[in-house]
This record gives sequence, structure tokens and C-alpha cells, in this order.
Amino acid sequence: MAGQIKRRLYHILETGRTPDLASKVTDWMIGGLIVANIIAVCIETLPAFQGDYSRYFTYFEWFSVAVFTIEYGLRVWVCVEHPPLQDMHPLRARLHYATTPLALVDLIAIAPFYLQFLIGIDLRVMRIFRLLRFMKLAHFSPALVSLGRVLMAERRALAAALLIMVGMLLVSSALIYAVEAEAQPEAFGSIPHAMWWALATLTTVGYGDIVPLTPVGKIIGGIVMLLGLGMFALPIGIIATGFAHEIHLRDFAVTWGMVARVPVFRHVDGQTIARIVGLLEARSVRPGGVIVAQDEELRGLYLISSGEVEIEGENGMRSVLRSGDFFGENALFGAETGRSTFRALTQVDLLFLGAYELSELIRDNPQLAEEMNALIRVRQAELANKSS
Repeated sequence: MAGQIKRRLYHILETGRTPDLASKVTDWMIGGLIVANIIAVCIETLPAFQGDYSRYFTYFEWFSVAVFTIEYGLRVWVCVEHPPLQDMHPLRARLHYATTPLALVDLIAIAPFYLQFLIGIDLRVMRIFRLLRFMKLAHFSPALVSLGRVLMAERRALAAALLIMVGMLLVSSALIYAVEAEAQPEAFGSIPHAMWWALATLTTVGYGDIVPLTPVGKIIGGIVMLLGLGMFALPIGIIATGFAHEIHLRDFAVTWGMVARVPVFRHVDGQTIARIVGLLEARSVRPGGVIVAQDEELRGLYLISSGEVEIEGENGMRSVLRSGDFFGENALFGAETGRSTFRALTQVDLLFLGAYELSELIRDNPQLAEEMNALIRVRQAELANKSS
């Protein structure tokens, strides 16, 4: 009984986008509470709300901490259902989960509330920690997940851009120090002093509190401005390009939960699922959209994450596939074209695995091949019964 409750809570809290009503309601309620907390922290600083209304903000804080504490406790409890943690001892699995970035964010969101009873914490510091609850939205935002992947994928390019910018900052500071130190010793008396001007100029902020006075210093300032326009836009361009590519490639974020709840992958080990997550391409299809037409070239395997797909065979016979089913497996056996039309009956989220990648997985994972063959035989038997 406890195991069933745990699995059910895991699917509600951790599996990402799902058609399950309880999961949707939970996501919306917790997400709404997070946003309400951010708004409350900001409004609470207004003088007009610091008198008679302060107790209502206190009640709301108590309620929010209670909800977030229960959420954190449940996530730690059900984390043993997470595929890469299933083979670990429950205590070790929970300790491992507690050190993940999202779990640490959840802990930071509630820990200061309890720490204030042990040590004195300034109210302004408390507000800063409460604002960090905004980061909890990463649980419910595929866009934030995609952005995190972009930052990880482009980390070397971003590090190179940062290195170039630091180099420009040092060179600009050294040049303006050499030219302006005698004219303005209080502003440019050392390279560290000159870095404030160099940073403001490179970023094109230009506060105007410190400006070069000598002709050569003004020329250097103009050159630094032009260089800053290009170089400080470089990391922004890298992130924007990577994010656009990620969104184009994936209409929604592929998560561990999405892959693990597909029946064909239910007995696959955590390392293989990690590999599959990197290979899958996510696609969304609107109701009525044709996914694969009859006689269309088969390119790989389609796994239904959510929604319903109608199959229309050559003889006009129709059947429906639902969440957890798959189609397109004939591409693995050398079929060039399909003999049925697959059409979305509802909004459908698909996970697509190319034929080559699928064949590589089958070759390296005989158990996966057996699982897939068993499901194919069950489907063929069901279709045979319908036709008879």
C-alpha cells in the first residue's frame, strides 16, 4: 500500500508534463503559491503595508512554509522511485537527491524560516532568501530546463567569452592608468582603481562619474566603447543562439520521468535511460495533425508521452494508441515506408528516436529488444482479434 502511494506521489510530483489531472493541479497550485510569495515579499516592503497588514503577511508566510516543507518532504520520500536511484539503498538515494540543485533550492526556500528561531537573522536577509523561492519554478518550467541545458552545452564557449572580456578589462584598465594616472590620481591612481571606469565603459553603461581628461585618454575611451559593444554582446549571442536551437529541436523538455514512465523502458537501468534522454527528440502535434502518413518514409520510433493517436490501416480499420504506446518500430526492421496513417486525436507529446540510434540501443541492450518484441507481439495479437 505504501509503495503504491509512493509511486503515485512520484508521478504527481516528479514526472514532468503529464495529462494526469492531479499532477496538473499540483503544479499549478505550487507554481501559483511561488509567484504569490514573490509578490508578497515585494509588497511587504511598501510603507503602507508595514502596519496593520503585517500580520497577514506573517500568516501567509507560515502557510507557504508549511506547504513548501510538506512538498520538500514528499519529494525526498518519493525520490527512490527515480530510475537512476532505484538500485541504491533508500537512505543513500535520499542523501544523493538532497544534494541535487533543485533539492537544494527547495531546502533554501524553507531553511531560513526555521533557522531564525535558532539564530537571529535580519529581516532584510530573510526577504532575500524568500525571493530565492522563485527558483523553485524550475520544477514546472520546461523553458528553464532548456536554458539550463543550453548553459551546460555552451559552457566552453561562454568560458572563452568570459576570458576574453576579463582580458579586455585588464588591458583597458592598464592603458587608461598609464595615460590618466597623473591627471586624475584619485580616479586612475592604480589599475584596480581604473577597473571601475573600464567596466562601466566596456558595458556601455557610462555612469559619467569618472571620465578621461587627456586627449589620448578620450581616444582610448572611444576605442574601449566600440570594443565593448561587440565583446559584451558575445555571451548574449551564444546563449540566444543555443536557446533558439534547443527550442527548435525540442518543443518540450525531455525529462527522466517522461522516459521512465514509457513501458518499453521500465526495466532499463539508469545509465541507459540517461543515454536515451540525450538521444530523444521531443515533438508536439495538435489535434488532427498527421504524424506519419501511409507510404511515408519511416525515420524512427515514436513514443507517446501524452495524448491519443489514431491508426488507420490499409483496410480502413482504426485503432487508438495512448500514453506509453509506441509506433514506427518497422523502421528498425528495414521497412522503408509505413502501411498505416498515424493521426493525433488530441494534443500529443511525442518522443522520437531515430532508426540508427534505436538500432544502436537495441544492439547494446538485449533486454530492451526483448521488451519491445513482447509489446509488439501483444499489439499484433490485439489487432488480429479486432480484425477477426
